[in-house]
Amino acid sequence: MPRYLDDVQREQLQEQRATWRWRSAWPTWLVIVAVYSGWFGVALHARTLGLPVTLTLLAVLSCWYMSLQHELLHGHPTRWPLVNMLFGLAPLAVWFPYAVYRDSHLRHHDDAHLTEPGRDPESYYVTPEQWANAGVVLRAALAARNTFLGRVLIGPWFSIAASWREAAQAVALGQWRIVASWLVHAASLAALAWWLDARCGIPWRAFLFGVGYASLALASVRSFQEHRAEGDARERTVLNEAAWPWRLLFLNNNYHSVHHDLPGVPWFALGAVYRQRREAYGASNGGFVVRGYGEWIKKHAFARAVSPVHPFAGGTRAPVEWIADTAVTTRTNAMQRGAAKRFGQPVLVRAAASTRDSRSAKVS
Repeated sequence: MPRYLDDVQREQLQEQRATWRWRSAWPTWLVIVAVYSGWFGVALHARTLGLPVTLTLLAVLSCWYMSLQHELLHGHPTRWPLVNMLFGLAPLAVWFPYAVYRDSHLRHHDDAHLTEPGRDPESYYVTPEQWANAGVVLRAALAARNTFLGRVLIGPWFSIAASWREAAQAVALGQWRIVASWLVHAASLAALAWWLDARCGIPWRAFLFGVGYASLALASVRSFQEHRAEGDARERTVLNEAAWPWRLLFLNNNYHSVHHDLPGVPWFALGAVYRQRREAYGASNGGFVVRGYGEWIKKHAFARAVSPVHPFAGGTRAPVEWIADTAVTTRTNAMQRGAAKRFGQPVLVRAAASTRDSRSAKVS
């Protein structure tokens, strides 16, 4: 469900939604064409380009494809989820079926439980009990994962292992829809790997690790400190003012706090939405603003950003207050479902930043 800064923003976005650019979603269609033509074009010219160049380009394009999948599951470029899904089924990023990623990511949009292990499937925290039961090696790996280099180098292993564990649980629990998604994905992946080897001269191991793992590592740049554990759910999500190549690669998902507030806004509008109300957004998320990914590298290349142990997992959270028309309500379990609830639906409007204590931008 969209959460606006105030009624003025709500009206502005309603007007933008009626424009041809938003209705046609042509920038997203352009990305779809660029990703697919670029990916298969590079693959078909692998023997000319050479394996190192080919794998590098395919890894970047696969990372871009994952950003596209994120856009698709949030209801773009069409209003029909099944049509959008067709553009995200190809196993170009190797490791995760689209349907499994979609369901997991929509659970992640439950902001009331954002970052909580066991509640947020994209959390990089563990519970105190999990930490106590972890051995020395696992503790070291969990701590290293919260450094920038650790997130990029070993972070993908955690994601892959977690997805396979969930797949095994789906089999054990008889969750056949999930099992079917994995089977279709595995068959498609095998066919693609065979074609790459036979037609393009790209060995399957190079595809799995030189493209699949490398693209996850590149995507981990964006996910580093994307969320933090705070009592106020409004202050858990970052605003990263990254340079334009990163913004294009991640389809503006670096403006992550804006995306969590307005998950139905298409990627090509997120930057403008943020810039129009930059100070208000910086105040509303507690100043959790970063001046690009270089800032994370400087501060946390080798130094742990946060403890792996969640500070209040299972404990009490501060309530999140919203304004619904004129009535103040307390929301503690708001599931944002992207395009499932578009701007035409009843909405909750976030209290304007001017009604709260102003906070200067800072990095926590």
